[in-house]
Amino acid sequence: MVEAAVKLRFAALGRRVSLLLYRTASGWVVERNPGEAFAVPSDVSPGLTIREDLYEFLDSLKNGSPSPLPAKPLAPIEKQEVWAAGVTYFRSRSARMAEAETAGGGDFYDRVYQADRPELFMKATAHRVVGPGDAVRIRRDSQWNVPEPELTLLVSPGGKITGYTIGNDMSSRDIEGENPLYLPQAKTYDKCCALGPAILVTRDPLPPTTNISLLILRAGETVFTGGTTLAAMKRTLPELVGFLCREASFPDGCFLLTGTGVIPPDAFTLMPEDEIEMSIDGIGRLRNRVERLA
Repeated sequence: MVEAAVKLRFAALGRRVSLLLYRTASGWVVERNPGEAFAVPSDVSPGLTIREDLYEFLDSLKNGSPSPLPAKPLAPIEKQEVWAAGVTYFRSRSARMAEAETAGGGDFYDRVYQADRPELFMKATAHRVVGPGDAVRIRRDSQWNVPEPELTLLVSPGGKITGYTIGNDMSSRDIEGENPLYLPQAKTYDKCCALGPAILVTRDPLPPTTNISLLILRAGETVFTGGTTLAAMKRTLPELVGFLCREASFPDGCFLLTGTGVIPPDAFTLMPEDEIEMSIDGIGRLRNRVERLA
């Protein structure tokens, strides 16, 4: 399984010079080639992902101490806020319009899809984010919940895109659909977001052909599978970051989820103990199970 995941990551990277940055309980680990990893010195680890020169700095550590890859990495976040963009894919526009139709808010989502200004909202602080293998949560006061696989940007304090990871933007569709003003409750709660398994650090922008896929298992059986590519995104990544940083500062940098083009059908809702697997070319797979508090 680990070997297959490694092949997925690096086959997708092709000839691009890229690094994968993992966070562990003992510090950061960098994977340069399949099976070739080294530890980031502990004296430079704090604040590592805030660096404007993250790629150049990690590349300079190529002769660091060899390290095994973590079997269960932590969410690759330090003190960053997590923000999200909505309605950046046509599929998301359609789903949002359908769920809000009875509340009279469906038109809002079509208008923001067509507008110059994107939808941006605060998703989570670091303590509400979980990592690979951990449980994401569905709300006790919601009956219609879905995961949303999203390419997630690591943004520096200076507003530079310095890396990419996978984000799971958990969403309570019935709460948001009841009234668009309930968006913060539909999106922000404990364990509402997962990040990982690693940060892809590269000098090159991701190609439009980059695949994003979602698989949901229930009792070991597939109940949903779907996928899209970055080519289906209406807005550009620099455009989203530009609006996010227009009048807001991020001294610790931030993560920005860029929207989803993969949404299960309206009849589907997550159940406790479901397993969610998200994949993005070049980054790997993010796996989480689902929980609901009693």
